[in-house]
Amino acid sequence: MAGQFSDQFRLSITRALGDQLAEALDKLTPAPLTQANLDELDERAKVEKLQSRSGVYQLHHGPDRKLVYVGKADKPLSSRLGNHLRKISGRRNISIDEMTFKCLYVAEDFSAVAPEKLLIKKYKASGHIPWNANGFGNKDPGRNRDRTVLKANHFDMLFPIDLGRAVEGLTPGEQSLFDLLQRIKQGLPYNFRYMESAHFKKVAIALPDSDITADGVFELVAKALPDSWQISALMGYTIMYDDRHTDYASAWRYYRGDEVLEAQPAAKAADDADEDSEDDEDDEL
Repeated sequence: MAGQFSDQFRLSITRALGDQLAEALDKLTPAPLTQANLDELDERAKVEKLQSRSGVYQLHHGPDRKLVYVGKADKPLSSRLGNHLRKISGRRNISIDEMTFKCLYVAEDFSAVAPEKLLIKKYKASGHIPWNANGFGNKDPGRNRDRTVLKANHFDMLFPIDLGRAVEGLTPGEQSLFDLLQRIKQGLPYNFRYMESAHFKKVAIALPDSDITADGVFELVAKALPDSWQISALMGYTIMYDDRHTDYASAWRYYRGDEVLEAQPAAKAADDADEDSEDDEDDEL
């Protein structure tokens, strides 16, 4: 029982670890989120013979380097940060040139205490890391969530996918729809999920050039689909299913046969947290 001359002391080891991680990160200078800097991370890890290439990192956005996200990397830091680089490069309303990062390598035996959660707890209390509460780190939510109405402050609502971006790795010329769909999926910096069909191997599509945009290639694909199919561009990813008469709350463009239709995505009121908010696992793009 507490009195004027006595009290109870509780030692918080986890809070101390979180504070030390934050202090170590504060001493670092943010670097541009570029592939060259990520390659340098790998090279440094080799030279210094680091036992673990996993760790924690911060993402900063804008000229004032606002801290927007804290995450972990169970695999090499360069790979995890590379996922973010690729994801942001395929979004509107934001440029990868606006992004910087800091990171710390963390020994494998320390990962059990979830160092990123210690940092998240600390920075959230200070009103930082808004991207840790708006779906930035989420994987493909799956078919059951395609009809979800997103909140206005969700990452996908703030920074929708860019259909004007060229699809990487395409080869001009005639090819099966089956092969083309696989290349589109691999060449986009955001997820393209579609239902497979034996029909795709029987249909040939002539791709005019290798620099075609996502918008252009989806127009070509939609014309080759059966009448009951459509491609739906949602705010954070694109889907293709046998559901032409279905409208999606977060869709902003549909490809239906020869038609390209614009839509107004719905949104719920913004708040400080989102039900899809926290996912520190690897992104599925």
